[in-house]
Amino acid sequence: MYQSVLADVRLYELLGRIDQDLARVVQGKGCGRCGGRLDRADYARKPRGMPVELGTEHRMRLSLCCAACRRRNTPPSVRFLGRRVYVGAAILGITALRAGARRGEARVLRASLGVSGRTLARWRRWWREVFATSAFWRIARGRLRTPVPDQGLPGELLRRFTGDLQAQLIAGLRFLAPITTAAGAM
Repeated sequence: MYQSVLADVRLYELLGRIDQDLARVVQGKGCGRCGGRLDRADYARKPRGMPVELGTEHRMRLSLCCAACRRRNTPPSVRFLGRRVYVGAAILGITALRAGARRGEARVLRASLGVSGRTLARWRRWWREVFATSAFWRIARGRLRTPVPDQGLPGELLRRFTGDLQAQLIAGLRFLAPITTAAGAM
């Protein structure tokens, strides 16, 4: 099931539109330092884990630069989890697999995304050791109706959102968007 959602081009197109909306909001506020106009200053990424049939626009990280003081202002993103090489949907999706998932399902998903076992283990440790102890998580977990045990991250977090797997994945990425910028980085 995860594999079909993560291979769906429409998911990444929707995530791209959400990123455009997030960038417009930040751009409308102007520069936080001097109040100047923010111009687009997107930059190329080489993301892994997304369908190959997507165009080059899906490999661009939306970013802004102040026309007056030249300070870069990168808006939150639902496509990229900070500086990580893999797209956020792939990281969140594969690490959210339940511990009881069939080994074959996890192996097929890892192969389709090109994720090694060591990388997957490193991501799972990051969720439980780094993310679970972050200031962002200590504050953000209070916005959830029911508690999420740290050892259940990120799968239990996704299950707190309603809808099908794609809707939960999008909601989870929106929830995590603040950590994708320098200001919210952990």
